[in-house]
Amino acid sequence: MQKEITIYDIAERLSVSATTVSRALSDNPRINKKTREKVHALAQELGYRHNTLAANLRKQQTKTIGVILHEVNSFFATSVLAGIEHVTTPENFDILITHSAETADREKANIKNLLNKRVDGIIVSLAMHSHDIEHFSPVFEREVPLVFFDRVLQGAECTKVVIDNFQGGYDATKHLISQGCKRIAHITGDLDLNVYLDRYNGYQKALKDQKVKFDKNLVKVCGLNKAETTQAVTEMLEQKPDAFFIPSDFAAAVCMEILRNKGLRIPQDIAVFGFNNDMLSDLITPKLSTIDYPGFLMGEMAAKTLIEQIKLRRKNKNVKDHTIVIPTEIILRESSVRKKANNPVTKKKN
Repeated sequence: MQKEITIYDIAERLSVSATTVSRALSDNPRINKKTREKVHALAQELGYRHNTLAANLRKQQTKTIGVILHEVNSFFATSVLAGIEHVTTPENFDILITHSAETADREKANIKNLLNKRVDGIIVSLAMHSHDIEHFSPVFEREVPLVFFDRVLQGAECTKVVIDNFQGGYDATKHLISQGCKRIAHITGDLDLNVYLDRYNGYQKALKDQKVKFDKNLVKVCGLNKAETTQAVTEMLEQKPDAFFIPSDFAAAVCMEILRNKGLRIPQDIAVFGFNNDMLSDLITPKLSTIDYPGFLMGEMAAKTLIEQIKLRRKNKNVKDHTIVIPTEIILRESSVRKKANNPVTKKKN
């Protein structure tokens, strides 16, 4: 196995000190231009590779950000990661991606792993079954900058990047009511999570504002996977709904498949409204009405905020926790539109 070239090898060949080589490789102006050129030329000739990790550890930083996702196999997740990388790359930060697979135990293991790797900061979206953030205590104790996005814990004092989930739930429900729907079934995820609770509250508020009676029998909490959604939709059909508002495009697509198999027309018999604007929402038939989820922008905002915090901590300055709320956008398509007049395809919320 070939020995790795070090700055000491270059120093010996050029009869200079290792410090001079190190400074020359960093283009330190204290080293004259001719020496810098010689060092760079020899380094390239010998195949020297700069050990960025070791250099950063000497500076008490790794230039690495940890990212904990609750899933990785969705358009939203890839959009968030693209947004994060759009910010971290020009800032010369690398990212370590982990995912909890919707379990709190795996989320805890991810935190421990990222801390052992001495990441400079962490961006996280909570798992479905994370009901507290006690397992983040080591992060707070070490004062590692931390930003939650999308799924965050209610009442937790930390920096958060979220969309206006309440408004999204309100707009979806109000639209369905405007189409003549009066018995709107709401199949949702764990209400301990902000995303589902806020959408549920928006749903309730729209019913109240439009003077439509709230019926608890039309609300069902489940895991929003295929099996649990199938069971929930099947049970909910016994309540004779005229619409479904399901805050997940995947689960809404599962719902539509069940309705078609039962010979029900969408939206004439039962309207369907999703949430997230995943790619499948524009590919299935009929096309699914939904709420756009700007994953790329959310990733950008989370990364920018985290890097700002990292820089402040390096200067021993205080970091103020705050919440960034990104506006929603309603996307109207065939699955919910009965009255086509005066119904734009897309409506933005400012």
